[in-house]
Amino acid sequence: MTLTYIVAATFLGGLISVLLAAALSAPLLGLIVRHLVSLSTGVLLGTALLHVLPEAFGSGEPPQALFLTLLGGLLFFFLLEKAELYRHGHHHEHDDHDHHHGFDAEQAGRGGWSVLVGDSIHNFCDGVLIAAAFLADPQLGIVTALAIIAHEIPQEVGDYIVLINAGFSRMRALAYNALSGLAAVVGGVLGYFLIGPWREYLPYMMVVAASSFVYVAVADLIPQLQKRLSGRDTVLQIVWMGAGLLMIGGIVSVLHDSHDHGDAHGAAPHAEVASSVHPDHDGHEDH
Repeated sequence: MTLTYIVAATFLGGLISVLLAAALSAPLLGLIVRHLVSLSTGVLLGTALLHVLPEAFGSGEPPQALFLTLLGGLLFFFLLEKAELYRHGHHHEHDDHDHHHGFDAEQAGRGGWSVLVGDSIHNFCDGVLIAAAFLADPQLGIVTALAIIAHEIPQEVGDYIVLINAGFSRMRALAYNALSGLAAVVGGVLGYFLIGPWREYLPYMMVVAASSFVYVAVADLIPQLQKRLSGRDTVLQIVWMGAGLLMIGGIVSVLHDSHDHGDAHGAAPHAEVASSVHPDHDGHEDH
């Protein structure tokens, strides 16, 4: 059942982005992406700081080791992006970024394959992170998957707009997005089978996931929002970002209430997998 959840979660983000791109026009998608970037910022930061990191630090692992993992994760994703293997841009023509006219055409002209390869590696990593989260705790998996899906939609739609502006046909651009999205499914399935024997390291994997969310939000999304805007647009950015934070806070609250209610009735369906993330003080797993 856990594998089914992982496949569904990794498949959903790519499916939604492809359907959204297919249904709407490029100018309308460009407007939506602007708002979704703000929403994604709130979702990613909320997931990392309000749920994933508290869950990892509540596992009983040494805080110093977890903080070192967080630092290493941030540096790892920085270097991965330096190598252009972890791209997550959301730019599109006429987006007011500081690049010359036709920039997107040049980028895609250098090969849609660079877009496909970069996004596929990114999506593969996201799939592994979703698998690790579900293996640690199904509730943690749900929130992590929602955060990744919220980020994947503007990312994939943004790439679709880049390819359309470069002269690609709608079908070819959609096919690129679909192939990129399938990499998340592959990462999720491989993660399910490869992470299982290493369950004692799941708190550290959760910290790596959080470092990915924080890095994308701080290094990519927030800089896009830090530009001179009208008062109305600035308020809209704050509203959408706040909506992302509230959405994650609400989901976490509902899931915790459901968990507590299940424990009160002696029914905690994820207790077995959660025990691998919450060892007791003697270093043994809870049973």
